[in-house]
Parts: sequence; C-alpha cells; structure tokens
Amino acid sequence: MRCLITNDPWEGPGPYSPAGLRLLDRRLQALAPLPFTREQLLEEAAARAVKMSVQGMQPKISTVLRVTEGQMKIVDHDGRYIVKPPHVIYPELPENEALTMSLAATLGIEIPVHGLLLNSDQTHSYFIRRFDRAGGSKHPVEDFAQLSGASRDTKYDSSTERLIEIIDRYCTFPALERMKFLDRLLCAYLTGNEDMHLKNWSLITRDDKVELSPAYDLLNTTIPNPRNREELALPLRGNKSNLRANDFWRYLSGERLGLSTALIEQTKIRFAEACAGWPARIESSFLSPEMKTRYLTLLEDRRQLLSL
Repeated sequence: MRCLITNDPWEGPGPYSPAGLRLLDRRLQALAPLPFTREQLLEEAAARAVKMSVQGMQPKISTVLRVTEGQMKIVDHDGRYIVKPPHVIYPELPENEALTMSLAATLGIEIPVHGLLLNSDQTHSYFIRRFDRAGGSKHPVEDFAQLSGASRDTKYDSSTERLIEIIDRYCTFPALERMKFLDRLLCAYLTGNEDMHLKNWSLITRDDKVELSPAYDLLNTTIPNPRNREELALPLRGNKSNLRANDFWRYLSGERLGLSTALIEQTKIRFAEACAGWPARIESSFLSPEMKTRYLTLLEDRRQLLSL
C-alpha cells in the first residue's frame, strides 16, 4: 500500500500515512473519504462552476479542511484547497496530475501541497492547496493571459518567446525567473504536457517580490489523448511539434534566455540525474499499467531527443 498523498510505502490502516496527513495539518490524525461518488462530485462541480474563482477545462470544487472532523468540506467561497474529480472523457487525470506534479518537484520546481483523495466509491480525486492564500492573507496573482491582454478564448494565441518577454517586463529579478521558466518548459516537454497555455503560467507577489508562482496544472495531457500530435501549447520558434534538441538548448536556452554554455550543460546534467529516477516513480504511481506504459514510452522518447 502507498499513501495517497506522499506516494510512499505505507502499511496502513487507511489510505493516508501520518507523514501525508501532517502535510495538510500537523494536528490531523485521520481523513475520511470525500462523501461523494465520482458522479456526485461532477454534479457538485457543475453546480458551483460560476462561483469558482479558479476555472478551467477540468471540473473542480473548492474545499476547506476541518481538522477536528477529519474531513474535506465543499464550500462556495474562501476555499483553501482545489479538488478535481475524475474527468468524464479523459481517464485517470487525478492520478496523472499527482504523479506529474511530483516529478516536477524532483527538479526543484516549487509546487504546493497536493495529492490524491479517496472518494466514497473508491475512485480518486486530485487536490492542491491554494498558493495565493497563506496565513490569513492573499498574495496577488496574475496569469500570463491577464498580463498580455488575452482571454480564455485566446489563451493559445501566443508563443514561448512571448512568455519570456512577460517575465522580463514584470519580474523583480528576471534572470532568476528565466532559469525557473526553462526548468518548467523542459519539464512540460518531457512529461508530455502540451497544455501549458497562457493561463497555466502565473506571477505572484510575495514579500514585495514579483516572481513565477508555484507550478500548477501539470499533467501529461498526451497519454490520455494519444491522437494529439502537438508537443507544446505555445509555439517555440514557430513550431508546436517536431521539435528538436537545438530548439531547446541552442535556440531557447542560448539565444532567447541568454544562458552560458556552462549553465546549459549544468542544466542538462541536473535534468538527466532527475529523470533517471522518474521511471521508478511512474511505476509506483497510482496510474493503471496501460497508462504507466504510455508515460514511460513517451518519457524515453523525449529524453533521447534532448540527449538526457
């Protein structure tokens, strides 16, 4: 058995280890399943869609953690967690997102507390703690669609190069954020995430510093939809597919981000070391055997292309 939150081995009882529960709250002793089936959660998400401050393609609900009751409670306002039930069309998205976010964390990418929740019908929902609310206060967050004057309908009408321009214009220390940006884009490519559109990139203001927000909505969108042929949501060098190693290393890292040869080589080494442990993480994930195979095959192809 593995903990649904940490994915570490756990002898039980229950689906959550003490270490996993402490990530939510150090006082939490147990967490009951969400008292809804998959279908009921989708109905709840549909009914509350207009009240959600965070929207998107995936159905989602807002929740708070009641520590003394050991339960996640659905709320209409001031939620502390976003919960995503299983999707109607695309299979295993909660398990997929939990895994992909954990892979990003091995690269040093900042991610919020997240994991899987058990539903009443033994299916899983994905949860993530809201990073714009901490200590009773709210941190200003703006996504790249807002910053570039785009809308939900035009969130794909941009480019990777345009993302760099936004970072340079608004971030307090753009050179640092450029490095973080490269990590996230390479991670998206390696994990088959071709849905990193403008609304999946955000800036946050913390301690008077404007920087890339913690990562969110990281999942392998290719394996649940294998007919898709795109590799990036926003074109790089004018292309969304058939990308080559030089597009990422020589053009993006060198020409557009201005990184030195030594720094690019350090990035390659760091990614190669992290990616070496990814197959084991994929194998131990909550994905089905078929989805694990798809993920592993895609990862190997992308690693070879990037010479990792």
